[in-house]
Amino acid sequence: MKCFIIKIGGNVLDAPDALEEFLKDFAAIDAPKILVHGGGKIATKIGEALGIESKYVDGRRITDARTLELVTMVYGGLVNKQLVAKLQAAGCNAIGLTGADGNVLPAHKRPVKTIDYGFVGDTTADAVNTAWLYELLAGGTTPVFAPLTHDNAGTLLNTNADTIASVLAMALSTRFEVRLIFCFEKKGVLLDVNDPDSVIRHLSWSEYNKYLLEGAFADGILPKLENAYSAIQAGVQEVLIGDAADLIKNTSEKTEGTLITN
Repeated sequence: MKCFIIKIGGNVLDAPDALEEFLKDFAAIDAPKILVHGGGKIATKIGEALGIESKYVDGRRITDARTLELVTMVYGGLVNKQLVAKLQAAGCNAIGLTGADGNVLPAHKRPVKTIDYGFVGDTTADAVNTAWLYELLAGGTTPVFAPLTHDNAGTLLNTNADTIASVLAMALSTRFEVRLIFCFEKKGVLLDVNDPDSVIRHLSWSEYNKYLLEGAFADGILPKLENAYSAIQAGVQEVLIGDAADLIKNTSEKTEGTLITN
């Protein structure tokens, strides 16, 4: 049986009209599915109003104690519950989760090397409570994951949403034919970053390495590709990178984005 794990980021969350359309399309998918969301600019905006400065290193948020409280409120509360309410209105029986709920996704605090990221969590597929997750999906419930995990010692951890989506896909690939979909602002992986129509429709491992050596990929897409191939190598059947507006097509056999297989 097919299962879709779909990750959306700020480009969808920060655009109300695009979000409404995406959620209608997501609700219409007639298969087991999971939605994983990031936080968009909402946490930064609310943080500014509360006097909490956002700090980043290489595009990754530093999560001190006050920032952890902020992202818990915004990601696990405001954003997550708004998405769940909108999905209920669209006829999709969704449940909002963090990694702490049902002990579904424990993690460990990232060790300090050159940079102390604070309360940031890293996790792996073997940590996922797949039995409980499978029960939810089998019962027709759609999990909606905020980018938060926990350390099994009472502390929540801020965790990258792409990573959560990948880890869930890996864990469920033993029970389902999983297609992991990363939705972003372009039609797919572009051969020429200046040509929005230069989408690579299918990307094999050998082609990926060839393009990598040629320096064909823009820096921004590389982390998504790394996540994609980690998932494939761990047993995920398919990974698709594409535009949120093409979600219905990208859950079919004739995809619009970049389909990555083994």
